Amino acid sequence: MIFPRALLSIALLATSSAFAPTSSQPRPVASCTIQSTTEAAATVEEVASNAGDRDILIRAARGEEVDRTPVWLMRQAGRYMSAFRQYSDKYPFRERSETPSMAIELSLQCHRAYGMDGIIMFSDILTPLPTLGIEFDVVKGIGPVISTEVRNDEDVAKLADVADVDFDKTLPFIREILGTLSKEAEEANTSLIGFVGAPFTLASYTIEGKSSKHCLRTKKMMMADDDGSSKAMTAFLDKLATMIGNYGCHQIECGAQVVQVFESWAHQLSPKLFEQFGKPAAQKAIKIIKDKYPDVPVIYFANGGSSYLELQRDMGADMIAVDWSVDLAEARKILGPDIPISGNIDPTILFGTKEQIEEAVRECIDKAGGPGKHLLNLGHGVMQGTPEEAVGWLVDECKRYKGKDA
Repeated sequence: MIFPRALLSIALLATSSAFAPTSSQPRPVASCTIQSTTEAAATVEEVASNAGDRDILIRAARGEEVDRTPVWLMRQAGRYMSAFRQYSDKYPFRERSETPSMAIELSLQCHRAYGMDGIIMFSDILTPLPTLGIEFDVVKGIGPVISTEVRNDEDVAKLADVADVDFDKTLPFIREILGTLSKEAEEANTSLIGFVGAPFTLASYTIEGKSSKHCLRTKKMMMADDDGSSKAMTAFLDKLATMIGNYGCHQIECGAQVVQVFESWAHQLSPKLFEQFGKPAAQKAIKIIKDKYPDVPVIYFANGGSSYLELQRDMGADMIAVDWSVDLAEARKILGPDIPISGNIDPTILFGTKEQIEEAVRECIDKAGGPGKHLLNLGHGVMQGTPEEAVGWLVDECKRYKGKDA
């Protein structure tokens, strides 16, 4: 698949030049207009002049200082976009995420419209669970619903052997999706982001069977593990950690250039429980990825984990992403100067004015140390109902801002 404006440029110029969406592209992109030869040539020239954008996100994730602050957004492919809702209103989640043509299109829509510094695969953190024999669905209005019960040692023992997992056999769509997106990212002069869920989050979803306010079943299992009456929680986390680490490696082999690990339920963990259960399992998954692919950056994001940021310094990840509940300057101070950081604008600011959004971007960049010193993101995902133009304002200001003294 080639971006529509590039396709038109090729038809007009009889060349194979690729097109990288720019901040000046109309938002949202509802239709394609034919470019003049001059406009098309200018587009090609701009791509060439911004060749460093291809890997700016990757270099920032490794901790390298770059010439401007790169930006991507969690849930950038989401229901805030009318083009996305044309699919989500018609097709169930798993059909969208597991049908390559749809998943590819949904991954690309936001990048075409806003030109973030990365394309992220449209998928879900629960996607690899069936490799262990854990079945799930995503029900509109309810969210993930997991039908396979895992509550005790016997349930864990019944799960598939991690050593026998073949991702190409159980998740054949992943290779096609990431393989195609890899080509699209190269043509668009940008990076391809993969992602996985952290072991504790996947364990909690499975144990609770759906989203849970108090995570009581999970916490009872952790308490039983702590007093020695059952080791089901430790065994389940260990199995998940191995599978997730291998799944991250599989995504890299399919084309992902950076992998983010989502601890979406970190808010359910006290600092003690994080150290005892969540952290060791996440560290194991990250280590599996880094041992096999040391040059591929891994980002760790604990949503709701800002109260124990000091415990995340040694996760083994290349970068720590922080949620919006902590001041970024304070987060930088807690983590220290040697740990690359990502974040952390409050997603609700996107319901504000253009001026408020631009000010939030500048403030975030300044608190991180200035342009090129971190990877800008929201402190959680883009919310449903977010005005589409607001996302464009955020991305444009991040790319434009040169610092207080500029």
